[in-house]
Amino acid sequence: MQEIKYEELDQIQQRLLDEAAKVMETAYNPYSHFYVGAALLSLDGQIITGSNVENAAYGSTICAERAAILRANAMGIRTFEKIAIIGRGEDFVTTEVTAPCGSCRQMIFESSQVSERNLELIMATTKKDKIILAT
Repeated sequence: MQEIKYEELDQIQQRLLDEAAKVMETAYNPYSHFYVGAALLSLDGQIITGSNVENAAYGSTICAERAAILRANAMGIRTFEKIAIIGRGEDFVTTEVTAPCGSCRQMIFESSQVSERNLELIMATTKKDKIILAT
């Protein structure tokens, strides 16, 4: 893992974080009131986004990362290079990066196997003042 500043990210990494921040606002989160956005970069350069969708049957909740992967799959896209993840609370900004849960980590891992590469994870606080890169 590496901590990095927004200005040090390349243009693609910045764009992924910006797209994740935009789609974060579409989250359906009546229970947690926590907004998460994710943006995947496919190997052919497409950006596919997703936001979290909650449900009273908690196990039916879909995280932003899985929403992006499922959306990409429905588009016939299964190979990826990077994913950016960002979150915020209803009335607060995050001071630590939002990282994938265990289910999302598993789906990201399996996506990396299909992609035949380690996916780069770009995780950021709401204000993008703390960013962690990992695989």
